[in-house]
Amino acid sequence: MAQRNASRRGQKKGESFMDYSLLFIVLFLVGFGMVMVFSSSSYEANLRGDATRYLRQQLFASILGLVAMMVVANIPYHFWERFAVPAYIGSVVLILLIIPFGYSSGGATRWLYIGPISLQVAEVAKLGMILFLSSLICTLNKGIRTNKGFMLVLLSPAPVALMLWQITNNLSSAIIVMAIAVLMLFVSCPDYKRFFLLGLITLAVAAAVVFYVVQTAEAHVDDLDFRGARILAWLDPEAYADDTGFQTIQALYAIGSGGVLGKGLGQSMQKRGFLPEAQNDMIFSIICEELGLFGGIAVIVMFLLLIWRLMIIANNAPDLYGALLVVGVMGHIAVQVILNIAVVTNTIPNTGISLPFISYGGSSVMFLLIEIGLTLSVAKGIHLKDL
Repeated sequence: MAQRNASRRGQKKGESFMDYSLLFIVLFLVGFGMVMVFSSSSYEANLRGDATRYLRQQLFASILGLVAMMVVANIPYHFWERFAVPAYIGSVVLILLIIPFGYSSGGATRWLYIGPISLQVAEVAKLGMILFLSSLICTLNKGIRTNKGFMLVLLSPAPVALMLWQITNNLSSAIIVMAIAVLMLFVSCPDYKRFFLLGLITLAVAAAVVFYVVQTAEAHVDDLDFRGARILAWLDPEAYADDTGFQTIQALYAIGSGGVLGKGLGQSMQKRGFLPEAQNDMIFSIICEELGLFGGIAVIVMFLLLIWRLMIIANNAPDLYGALLVVGVMGHIAVQVILNIAVVTNTIPNTGISLPFISYGGSSVMFLLIEIGLTLSVAKGIHLKDL
């Protein structure tokens, strides 16, 4: 803490750094997302009497998010240090409130209504973990290199991840919370042996789960839950094309039919009642169908540019706390993009996860924009002479 205070006192007044490249990329992704939300949802929404239903909701959430982003960007980021523990406790409380007050949609109970606004508590928990872990790592300082400190940071988000999994039935968000912790740990304590061992354990557990599901399916297929069924559909989607593999098959049809240049914006066939959740988890397949391989690669390049700008800010942050905030945001976005595209292309089992800034979802876009506001706040602490 003393080192961080000294760092702040030692800064000379100079021109602040504003990352307009990052701002442009984010605004582009949000704008492009609204175009694709309208394109992918208009057919279904029109059947309900209002073709712009999803677009209007996404536009409202995006405007709120942009306002919140600019407010957060103009607040010195050290202001949020005092909210580290409240952020953790608040995340836990919101998840627990799902039990008596949760709102269900699509077979899952993950939302709370705050007035007219629905809030997905997993998005709050992701931001809360970034704030909490950044402060915890700075407090531990060199103690993070010890086994005790390492395990404390690694396991502290585990209760929140477990509750997200069990209470909200949201395994993908639980994975993201733990992935954020691992990435922030890696940046703070690059002990490659520990992370190599951690990776081996994770792969071994994943392989054991797949093996168990396959063996159980051969003996008692009715004993499998829906996640086990998704693993079987991942291994052989055509065998489950009428059930758990249906969404994956339709997404692959959409990607394959798009070719190199696509069918044209708004010309998707799969969104017309064939592909479930076309505007949500599977929106990348609609992008590939309408804009082709070129459009899909262009979206990936934009996310790579976004990650690159976040890395630049993290590397030049005035202190460790600022760097960790940006690393947490970078980890959240990077892991979510990788998981979403991997699910759509059937590289991993279907986990139900949105594409940042592009998929339909008010809570997701709002809290992602707030995280970008945190990043811009850190960037403002950088002086041009240091770049």
